[in-house]
Amino acid sequence: MTVEAASVKSVKSVKSVEAVRPVRARRRSERSVGASAGLHAALVVASLIAVFPVFWVLVTSFKPDAKAVETTPKLLNDSTLGNYARILAGEKGDFLAWFGNSVLIALMTTLLAVFLSATTGYAVSRFRFPGKRSLMLSFLVVQMFPFAVLIVPLYNILLALGLQGTSLGLVLVYCTTAVPFCTYMLKGYFDTIPGDIDEAGRVDGLSPFGVFWRLVLPLARPGLAVTAFYAFLTAWGEVAFASAFLSAADESKTLAVGLQVFVQQNRTEWGHLAAASILVAIPAIAVFYLVQRFLVTGLSSGAVKG
Repeated sequence: MTVEAASVKSVKSVKSVEAVRPVRARRRSERSVGASAGLHAALVVASLIAVFPVFWVLVTSFKPDAKAVETTPKLLNDSTLGNYARILAGEKGDFLAWFGNSVLIALMTTLLAVFLSATTGYAVSRFRFPGKRSLMLSFLVVQMFPFAVLIVPLYNILLALGLQGTSLGLVLVYCTTAVPFCTYMLKGYFDTIPGDIDEAGRVDGLSPFGVFWRLVLPLARPGLAVTAFYAFLTAWGEVAFASAFLSAADESKTLAVGLQVFVQQNRTEWGHLAAASILVAIPAIAVFYLVQRFLVTGLSSGAVKG
């Protein structure tokens, strides 16, 4: 066999292999009609199971307390906005003051936690310094402790600092739980940003903080959105720390703590409790809507390297 014939034969064999590969790939990716129907049915059932409790709370919020616990409640009959009106009017507690406290504490926690975790994550990602591994290990160890174990030592620390019963003290407590996770997330995201950008910024005369603030942070918006959303949720719906570290005065409570007024010793006002729960969920849904386009990118990029 001549060299030309051998080369022609090898080219034909390569082409035949390349032609077979897409067919095999398609066969692997194709599902039968029964498998596709079963998969979609399972997804629909799972979605209904996940959405039904929220739907039931929404329906209950329009019911009077006496009819909220009916075993077969009617969706349209006896529906009223009275629960929402009484809550917003302050008949069942200073709801607007609770709302203001929750917004203030959640925003302060988000800003402080994102700033601390961003600067720490960038430093760990870009620089080598003594204690780097110990610092990240300490962040990991902190996440292993349940919140109930941390209440007593954190209470003593705030008492020594004179911050017990203040919103600032509660913000610092929330940062102790939010910053470690956010630092790991942002460190992994900063690892995906090329270091050549930092070098180019230093060549242009920027300081290390200028490189971080003007070049790296704008590229890390998806990661910042994820960490901001996590920090916001950490402070928004938390109950144990807010109950322990805020004063018992009604005007100092947060929303999560204020909802306890609807659960009394002898009875529970289910209609008002459900209406207040819906009102509490609205800001969290709004924040999720604002950052949802960054969530997938931020979570996937932050999980690649760590």
